[in-house]
Amino acid sequence: MRSENTPFRGGPLDGRVLPILLGPTGHPPKWYEVPVPAHDGRPPMLHAYRREPAGHTKRLGIQRGWVYEYVPEGRERRELKWPWSKPGGGAGGGTRGGARPTDAEPNG
Repeated sequence: MRSENTPFRGGPLDGRVLPILLGPTGHPPKWYEVPVPAHDGRPPMLHAYRREPAGHTKRLGIQRGWVYEYVPEGRERRELKWPWSKPGGGAGGGTRGGARPTDAEPNG
């Protein structure tokens, strides 16, 4: 697998450049998490870094690479948005077309 030397900004890894494995698309992962084990009575911590563009060239606007920015509040979790779910509803799908069971007319 290929790797790319990627700089880190902020947090405990500020100023360091680490080799990060690239995915199948040739990009490093969107989030990089550094687990810190419990030590001297402190709880274990997880430092999170978000991938950001490192900059762009002046003439053509081509991206120069990636940099990881420290996010002190941690990784943001989001729910999956399925194409068949309603905008305000949960992750579960509804019935396909037709009337809902509560709107159906009685057969009698």
